[in-house]
Amino acid sequence: MKVGIVDTTFARVNMGKIAIDELRRISSLPYERYTVPGIKDLPVAAKKLIEERGCSIVIAMGMPGPKPIDKQCAHEASLGIIMAQLMTNTHIIEVFVHEDECKDEKELLEVTENRVREHVRNAVDLLLNQKKLQKLAGTGQRQGFEDVGPILR
Repeated sequence: MKVGIVDTTFARVNMGKIAIDELRRISSLPYERYTVPGIKDLPVAAKKLIEERGCSIVIAMGMPGPKPIDKQCAHEASLGIIMAQLMTNTHIIEVFVHEDECKDEKELLEVTENRVREHVRNAVDLLLNQKKLQKLAGTGQRQGFEDVGPILR
């Protein structure tokens, strides 16, 4: 088993470095990193990591900007990632942090770090410990921000 890590030069934070740090911290799984210019390059990079480099799962990370065109590009990239998952029958964990979801750069950095680390843990659990995710079903987990918890009856 090998983890693919795809990040972009467009992001304002080195998301790939954070992902590798977390992966090394929690597992001994090998990884392949592939850095691309922008968010719309993520789907093909993820597909190549799966088909050409033997990755069992891919974490695809990007940081769309705040403008309407950035939102459109993020949506298109997301659709491409979904298509790549279906074409390869392999999970590609999408980790997007939109620049405008935070009030300032300090919070943006914090949310990015948390979201990337939490999704790396999710990817490892998908590969090695699926029952852990089953136990978390319906618990209102949020990557990057505080968990919201379940709706209790």
